Amino acid sequence: MTEPNPQPGTPARTLPDPAAPAPAGPGDRPPPARFAYDAHTWKEIAHLLTNLPAALVGFVYTVTVLSVGVGLTVTVIGLPLLALGLLGARQLGRLERARARAMLGVRVEEPSPLPWRGSGGFWPGLWQGVKDPVGWRTFLFTLIRLPWGILTFVIALTGLFVLWPVLAFVVRALADVDRALVRGLLSPSDELERRIAELESDRGVVVDAAAADLRRIERDLHDGAQARLVNLAMGLGLAKEKLLEDPDAAASMVEEAHGEVKLALQELRDLARGIHPAVLTDRGLDAALSSVASRCTVPVQVTVDLAERPAPAIEGIAYFTVSELLQNVSKHSRARTAAVEVWRSENRLFLQVSDDGRGGASLDGGTGMRGLADRLGAVDGLFVVDSPEGGPTTVTAELPWRERSGTPAGNAPGKGASARARR
Repeated sequence: MTEPNPQPGTPARTLPDPAAPAPAGPGDRPPPARFAYDAHTWKEIAHLLTNLPAALVGFVYTVTVLSVGVGLTVTVIGLPLLALGLLGARQLGRLERARARAMLGVRVEEPSPLPWRGSGGFWPGLWQGVKDPVGWRTFLFTLIRLPWGILTFVIALTGLFVLWPVLAFVVRALADVDRALVRGLLSPSDELERRIAELESDRGVVVDAAAADLRRIERDLHDGAQARLVNLAMGLGLAKEKLLEDPDAAASMVEEAHGEVKLALQELRDLARGIHPAVLTDRGLDAALSSVASRCTVPVQVTVDLAERPAPAIEGIAYFTVSELLQNVSKHSRARTAAVEVWRSENRLFLQVSDDGRGGASLDGGTGMRGLADRLGAVDGLFVVDSPEGGPTTVTAELPWRERSGTPAGNAPGKGASARARR
């Protein structure tokens, strides 16, 4: 999460996400082993004694799945059985992480679930399940744990009778090996798996957003400009029939048709502006956002502080984000003034839209902000809403900065460029 930053030119600070699992740190380390046994020592002894039954269950499961699944890969049911076995191995890994968390104090993040929805069908999903690295690492963990579980069970059980004075130190050494195994084989592999799952989900959001935009354009064309052009054709046909027998009525019909042409052209211009405005392509964010602000129902101060223009895709997302937010200001905020600030900090583009309205805006408020957050998330962006009841409202969006290739000379706005727009 990124804290809204009212000062352009400075990077936003990253805030901790309360929903994220706590990373492994000094709190994971147990207190030093002592001759006098404490609760941590007894938990470690219990963990070592339960290693054997847990390892037996995991080993039998792994050997059964591998022998049956791999042996039947020459048939139709081999790969599905192997994929199901790997999915079950994930559950074994979850149980082992829970046992290590309860008895060893090891906090390991849960791996990302398999993105079945974005797999693209049965066979791609099946192949994704078969090559699941989390399941295969769990299989390796269960195979290693059987001889290790036998060893730790024998040492812990024997030590309770013959190694009593130094058992705490022996148990700590064995438990540290268990901690290393859990962290090494049952934790997510770096950030790669989580990042892959996020990208799969983001791709689905982008596809859905593109499909929704196409449906909107089709609906606007069908219900707007197309209907007016049909009326125009009918009116001109009637005028053509009356041209000789009633010139005055024909002239009136032509006049009405002329009005229909003007309205159709205006609707086509509005539709083209909604797809990608020409002013954004020709003059950049400063002029495009000033044009949007001029159509807002409240006075808007626009400040764009960019030494160069970003890539067209990022520029387009920034434009439509600000446009949607200003529409929300006009429709819902009851504000008297608003402000738009755009600036770059290192490799990030920041947008901030604020108003002095009634506040209470949220991602679940039905104002389209959830869709904006999803679209920004699909391109590795962030979207933060700060809107207490009674106002003011500040919405901060963050996008990755991508360099613009082939920018014509004179198209980049000067640094510190700003504009004040009022309706």
